[in-house]
Amino acid sequence: MARVIVVTGAGSGIGKATADLLKQRGETVIGVDLKGADLEVDLSNAESLQAMVDKISEEHGHIDAIVANAGTASQTPLDVKVNFFGAIDTIESLKPLLEKSENPRVAVTASAASLQPTDTNLVNLLLEGKREEAVEYGAALAEKSQEIGYANYSASKRAIATWVRKVAPTEEYAGKGIAINAVGPGVVETPMTKDLLATEEGRKAVLGVMPAPLNGAVKPEAVAEVLAFLVSEGNRSMAGQIIYVDGGFDSLDQGRGADLWHAPKRMDEV
Repeated sequence: MARVIVVTGAGSGIGKATADLLKQRGETVIGVDLKGADLEVDLSNAESLQAMVDKISEEHGHIDAIVANAGTASQTPLDVKVNFFGAIDTIESLKPLLEKSENPRVAVTASAASLQPTDTNLVNLLLEGKREEAVEYGAALAEKSQEIGYANYSASKRAIATWVRKVAPTEEYAGKGIAINAVGPGVVETPMTKDLLATEEGRKAVLGVMPAPLNGAVKPEAVAEVLAFLVSEGNRSMAGQIIYVDGGFDSLDQGRGADLWHAPKRMDEV
């Protein structure tokens, strides 16, 4: 029987690739985006979000999975509003419908950018749910320079990845059978990166910041394959995982050491 799956950011890039793949596999997909999707929704607007929930509830009565993929990379507080609060609001708003599924799943699109240096003050404001303060703080960063404003993006992605890991084992998620995980794409060939990746100079610049030893920039379809598994019935035991689909960037020594476990203690030292 076809699963009912909501995919945000379905109008282009990773979201479109994921929606297309799920449809090919016979699933019932509800694409959500600002435009060019089944439901045109502004996820940063509470009224628009509630209208989406009401529409889905009326037409389907339940959902089986959510792919919270919608995102921006504007280097402004819009990144904070959409990438973090928009994702959480989407998931929490649809959760009552999701809980009606026998195999509920959630997959979130974070980013390998979450591994890069960022503004931890902004990350903390986000995780504390201080919306107005986070937006104001992000705006102040953006006013300083585009480079500093990038923290709006990287902090929003680090915060959403942290949130996924935090809620995954709780009674509200694992306790209700909801497997929630995330992907962390590296440099992906999407409309947002199209101009940057169009020239050899641009590709070198982008991949210089976020190297991808395996095959360079990632195709949206590669990320879609992982997202599709995470929201499938076959994903029965993964929870709170961030799966990096980044051509190897996460495995490189990016200032935190290639050893993810940071030289763990020997058993006789525990």
